Amino acid sequence: MIKAVIFDMDGVIIDSEVVYLEYQLEFARTKNPNVVLKDLFPMVGATRQDCWEVLERAVSNGQTWEELRMEFRQRNIYDEIDYRSIYRPEVTDTLMQLKQAGYRLALASSTHLELVERVLKENGIRDYFEAVVSGEQFKKSKPDPEIYLYTARQLKLSPGECLAVEDSTIGITAAHRAGVMIAAVIDTRFEFDQSLADYKLTQVKDVLEAVKLA
Repeated sequence: MIKAVIFDMDGVIIDSEVVYLEYQLEFARTKNPNVVLKDLFPMVGATRQDCWEVLERAVSNGQTWEELRMEFRQRNIYDEIDYRSIYRPEVTDTLMQLKQAGYRLALASSTHLELVERVLKENGIRDYFEAVVSGEQFKKSKPDPEIYLYTARQLKLSPGECLAVEDSTIGITAAHRAGVMIAAVIDTRFEFDQSLADYKLTQVKDVLEAVKLA
């Protein structure tokens, strides 16, 4: 029986992945004008090193992923993004209905904790979540299962009592390895493999039906 729903943030709560990729593509093309957006798709959902190793391979200019990341971060793109404009508005009502139905809520994101907290607070949904967990808390985050195992422990539940709402191949793999049930938000833009998901969601609010079936 599902007792808790654990949400990913990027690509689920906010439609941020394409925004980040556009910034990363702009940067990559200053190094190699032949880089195309598809080359960077594996960056979506990945943690720091895995993400930037993708860009390192794409630009292939002799710089290490650490050097590329440090150079990219000289520009603080996060201050340029209005996270309220890319928030999925159905999320608020979905969280409210899940809470009213007795489900416990948590968030497990590869994004660094300071930004996660900012996004949740700016969109007025921080108080819905009992636990907010960031991939920066672990040596390995998604697709490693530890972020989901840890979040379940924080809720004092078994992984099998939790349903993850994910979108990316990496996030879905992490939840699957942890033994968590998975509801995947369908996104055809990035060629995600969502075959391990137990349920497919056309939009986030469809999780309200998925928890009834789980």
